[in-house]
Amino acid sequence: MPAVWSFLDRFESHVCRVILALFVTLLFVQIVARQAFGFSITWIEELSVILFVWFAYFGAAYAARIAAHNRVSFHLNALPRAKARLVEAVGDLFWIGFNLVFIWQSVQFIDRLKPFVKAQTLGWQMRYVYLVLPIAFALMTLRILQVNYMKLVQGVDPRDPDRAEVEDMMELAEDEIRHFDARGRK
Repeated sequence: MPAVWSFLDRFESHVCRVILALFVTLLFVQIVARQAFGFSITWIEELSVILFVWFAYFGAAYAARIAAHNRVSFHLNALPRAKARLVEAVGDLFWIGFNLVFIWQSVQFIDRLKPFVKAQTLGWQMRYVYLVLPIAFALMTLRILQVNYMKLVQGVDPRDPDRAEVEDMMELAEDEIRHFDARGRK
């Protein structure tokens, strides 16, 4: 069962990988068709744009899961971690409120779209293309709640990937300096 939870915990990451592979492959095919054969496939560009937009929104939901969205944190770093978690949670409540309004408005927008509003070359009804909006913002909201549960109930802080990378590089540099000092003193 843990493998299923692990997969679901990274659901957005898996979706992003598939979408990225698809739209990069489609764009490669389009480039080869233009350069090697002198023609273009019109629907590829439209589908690539749609896939890119879906990629961006699912990526935003994944970023919420790994706590990688930008936030002003200089004031949080001055607080004890327990208090900083509470301040972050209050900020996240505003974010969740925005997401709920956005989900509601996007569902209303999709509902108002007429069936004849279609993608120009693919012929798809645009309401299906725009479904990414409520889906991604609902996932983002669930991920915000999940991260806050981890922080407030479990006491686990997900590491910001950018900060983690910098810290890992600093540790590596310190190890290299120690290693160099040990060799230099012999």
